[in-house]
Amino acid sequence: MNDEAPRLPDLLPVLPLKDAVLYPYIIVPLSIGRESSILAVDAALSEHRLLALVAQKDPEAEEVGPGDLYEYGTAAAIMRMLKLPDGRIRILAQGIARIRIEHIAEGEPFLQAQVDAIAEEAAPEASLEMQALVRSAKEAMDRILSLGRQVSPEVLLLVANLEDPGRLADLIASNLELTITDAQAILEILDPVARLRRVAEHMHREIQLLTMQQEISSQARGEIDRNQREYFLRQQLRAIQAELGEADDLAEEIARYRQLAAERGLSDEAREEMERQIQRLERSHPDSAESSVQRTFLEWLTGLPWNQLTDDHLDLADARRVLDEDHYNLEKVKERILEFLAVRKLKPDSRSPILCFVGPPGVGKTSLGRSIARALGRKFVRLSLGGVRDEAEIRGHRRTYVGALPGRILQGLHQAGTSNPVFMLDEIDKIGADYRGDPSSALLEVLDPEQNSTFRDHYLGVAYDLSRVLWVTTANLLDPIQAAFLDRMEVIRLSGYSLEEKLAIARRHLIPKQLAEHGLTDKQLTFADGALRRMVDEWTRESGLRGFEREIAAACRKVAVQVASGRKARVALGPKKLEAFLGQPRHLAEDLLERDRVGVVAGLAWTATGGELMFVEALATPGKGRLALTGQLGEVMKESAQAALTYCRAWAVRHDLPADFFATHDFHVHLPAGAIPKDGPSAGITVAVALLSVAAGRTVDRRLAMTGEITLRGDVMPIGGLKEKLLAARAAGIRTVLLPRENRRDLAELPAEARRDLELVFVETMDQVLARALAPVAKSRAKRAPARRPAKRPPAGKRR
Repeated sequence: MNDEAPRLPDLLPVLPLKDAVLYPYIIVPLSIGRESSILAVDAALSEHRLLALVAQKDPEAEEVGPGDLYEYGTAAAIMRMLKLPDGRIRILAQGIARIRIEHIAEGEPFLQAQVDAIAEEAAPEASLEMQALVRSAKEAMDRILSLGRQVSPEVLLLVANLEDPGRLADLIASNLELTITDAQAILEILDPVARLRRVAEHMHREIQLLTMQQEISSQARGEIDRNQREYFLRQQLRAIQAELGEADDLAEEIARYRQLAAERGLSDEAREEMERQIQRLERSHPDSAESSVQRTFLEWLTGLPWNQLTDDHLDLADARRVLDEDHYNLEKVKERILEFLAVRKLKPDSRSPILCFVGPPGVGKTSLGRSIARALGRKFVRLSLGGVRDEAEIRGHRRTYVGALPGRILQGLHQAGTSNPVFMLDEIDKIGADYRGDPSSALLEVLDPEQNSTFRDHYLGVAYDLSRVLWVTTANLLDPIQAAFLDRMEVIRLSGYSLEEKLAIARRHLIPKQLAEHGLTDKQLTFADGALRRMVDEWTRESGLRGFEREIAAACRKVAVQVASGRKARVALGPKKLEAFLGQPRHLAEDLLERDRVGVVAGLAWTATGGELMFVEALATPGKGRLALTGQLGEVMKESAQAALTYCRAWAVRHDLPADFFATHDFHVHLPAGAIPKDGPSAGITVAVALLSVAAGRTVDRRLAMTGEITLRGDVMPIGGLKEKLLAARAAGIRTVLLPRENRRDLAELPAEARRDLELVFVETMDQVLARALAPVAKSRAKRAPARRPAKRPPAGKRR
């Protein structure tokens, strides 16, 4: 039978508790400072002296509403009340019964609740399980007391005499340091046996915490005494062990160092340094700072893989399979790795090359290093040099500094556990230099085959052989790299991917990877080729694949939400559905002029993130022959524009233009997206054509683009970034591209898709450029108009 629930008034004033939970039959003192809580106490004292004590969900909240309180609380009677001088009051309250709040009224200055008193369930008949649970709880309480917890004698007496599991659980819970959440959970358990079982779990955890705390205290107290007499005891122990012929701990440690030195194959110089440090360790106090420094040095010296090598996997066919499996295309890089394997197979002691992969972000430079290591069967170590400005990061700190360690080169070899890993130095073009030294200068010794066999780290102070490491470096640009540093590396350029290459990589690698990472299968989500093409053209527009992969992942997440919600239908993502999955396109298609115009010419630019199409605008106004250049141009581009103007003046004299035209007009050349820095000489012929188009009043074909450096005599010089520029021209709808004749040799290395749909015209002189670019006079007369084109914002770091 359940105990009869006490009769309570219809409405009880509510007293929110910030950091406490009250149980029935428990008496607690409470300090009250909130005005609403003081009014609730006054209302209770004026009527029936009863309150509803309910814990707050957020102990920090000052203003409490109905939604901020737990559903269960305790009805309590006010036994005493004391007003303090500062306006606060203190009360002594005793819990009467568990209550469940049915409704809270907010109209008064304090909260009032309509509550339902919960009758205490009667304890079951005394079974063996219940008796064991009660006895276990009492013994656990005794154990807690023995571990130092302070509990009042009255509570101990009550615990010893209580047999009712529910009341025993409430009493013990009120004397444990529980969180509000745990205490509230115990209050809401109505079954007395289940409640006592939950309290027993908390008591067991409390015993573990107190035991650990006592052990820590004992260790702290004993540490002081031990430090004072350890030295003398250690000396006595050594003397005793010497008499008995037994080795002490230090001797065992030294023996371990010597064994590691023999296993690792230390050089003679390293062995001599190890013996010197061992002798100093034997003479030093075991707890001195110097002893700790010597031990750290010996750990590093014997922990490096001095003569431990990984056997190369020299199966060329299998290596080719691994490289093809991990990367699509990149034939030049794969051939270079196979050449290295072939040479190593014929001459095992040949020197390893130092490869430098240069290309835009996201084309697979770092992952290519991992594939090389997998193909060779070697360990892979990667060191990111972006932002490194301290030479000690490479060479390490001298041992005189506190906390000194070897440089990151030797740390990487220690991590690999072998002296011939594939070691990737990532982002070498982003190394800095300041008062702490130049890390790139420190790397000269690392990457020089004539020096790296005797590399000396400042921490070790002995020579270490780095010649067996296969060094691979990566960079986005070559210009920031120190010339002497660059001279030691074999540069392999990785250009951006064409649209066809991106589609193939997506089918082979990106889509299967993202489907697996999002818990999907190809039966739940498929991508149409048209959707992938739109994704590349309108959402990413990059040389690499990182943004493309992120958009594929975004589509996978949308489908994952549908699948997790119970939808079983298969999603076939086509071009028309992309907006629903990815939002509005981030890049609009390149807008060509609506008609041919005078003084507006399409140029091709190359950036660290790929190729771009950019229009050059020129305008002539009455003046004195001055040239204005805008668009945040670099010094090289300004000089190229001056050379183009000089050539145009000479051309005008030879082609029946008014002799004083360039002397009586000012010229303004503008490159849109003025907030983006631009530099480089390859815009020379584009500027010259724009100026002559204005001077001659002849239009330029809007579907013709050009790139090339100009000389004062009108010769067209070669340019770089050919593949990226042609890909940008093709994507923008350009039909004809004028290129320097010397760049014809670069076509052999370009994929067919980079030239598809383009007519490539190779020129040597500006006369050939103008003959193809400028429209006849009769055709241009009706079209002469000021140049105007919507602003376009290309990626940062524009280079021409």
